[in-house]
Amino acid sequence: MVSRLSGFYKLPVLDRIEKLRVECQLTDDEVDALRGSLTLEAADRMVENVVGAFQVPLGIAVNFQVNGKEYLIPMATEEPSVIAAASNAAKMAAGGGGFKAESSKPVMIGQIQVVNPEPGARKRILERKGELMEFAQSLDPTLVRFGGGVDGLEVREVEDMLVVHIHVNVADAMGANAVNTMCEALAPKMEELSGGSVVLKILSNYALLRTAKASVTVPSVSLGGAEVVDRIIHAYRLAKSDVYRAVTHNKGVMNGVTAVVLATGNDTRAVEAGCHSFASRSGMYTSLTTWSKNAAGDLEGSIEIPVAVGLVGGATKTHPGAKAAVKILGVKSARELGEVLASVGLAQNLAALRALAAEGIQKGHMRLHARNIAVNAGACGADVDRVAQAMVAAGKVSVDEAKRIMGR
Repeated sequence: MVSRLSGFYKLPVLDRIEKLRVECQLTDDEVDALRGSLTLEAADRMVENVVGAFQVPLGIAVNFQVNGKEYLIPMATEEPSVIAAASNAAKMAAGGGGFKAESSKPVMIGQIQVVNPEPGARKRILERKGELMEFAQSLDPTLVRFGGGVDGLEVREVEDMLVVHIHVNVADAMGANAVNTMCEALAPKMEELSGGSVVLKILSNYALLRTAKASVTVPSVSLGGAEVVDRIIHAYRLAKSDVYRAVTHNKGVMNGVTAVVLATGNDTRAVEAGCHSFASRSGMYTSLTTWSKNAAGDLEGSIEIPVAVGLVGGATKTHPGAKAAVKILGVKSARELGEVLASVGLAQNLAALRALAAEGIQKGHMRLHARNIAVNAGACGADVDRVAQAMVAAGKVSVDEAKRIMGR
């Protein structure tokens, strides 16, 4: 696959789809899925009380290279400039060899809450640790066959309660169903050993043991020179130390991450909750990314985020658009998907910081937002692009300016 599709954004929509058909060897059904083929019948099988399907634009970020492999990145988002910014950042990163990424084993944590435990309960549970893990392992032979299974067990003391954590390698699944099943099956044994009562028995979305890291070196010349590099680092320093800036900084990271998670049919809320919690693991909410300048004066960045995502089960397998998006992306494992997510998050943050440091965020954002403004002002058909281009040329992107151009 070639990720550097020159002029892709200039093509008409149908021509873009045709280019993807050839590049990614899409079938007619997969092409239809890109156009929005979630039927009411399919939607009714996914959630309750269905009355329709709410579509979000699906775009492709280009220029991405991760661990030497090129990717076309499907992104589902309603926000202008996100996909263009990610593509531009990936292009700048290519000058330094693209993104380097790695990931941990796909281990999720299940929690079993024990209230009113008797004295010595923690010790008794840990003495039976091996037996308990073996029992949990026996509950899901399919998971074991695909390389997963129980990876550990620990007992935490929280206030006057015990919380038993079971660590499960969920392979290429997100893992909620497998982990919840194990927690529920273990609950009676925990009551027997502790003398207490089990209340909660459920997966934790704080995927602390399932993370992906990405790093990048961006040549100073690609960013606009040494001054821009320094300004990016100053902007990062504020996000590192100030929660007001950190929240917005990380929102920009998640612009990219969430768009890919949604496009591939994964759980956006789980990933977002995990990432924001991870940003607070030191006791203070801080930046998910780090940025510095190397001896050559180039910009170096890195990110680590929890990545509770899968390629089997859920909407990833039932939503036709998600299945087509996964094929376009070309990932072969959940770990590879996590590494792509970390790279996209780092790229999105790079693009935002570069825009803030070099020209201000609004200039590029409003240029891409101009078409929406034109529509809001009443433009339609060919007038949308004409009015948008006129506003950008005048440097005034607003509903009032759009109406003035249309003579209203």
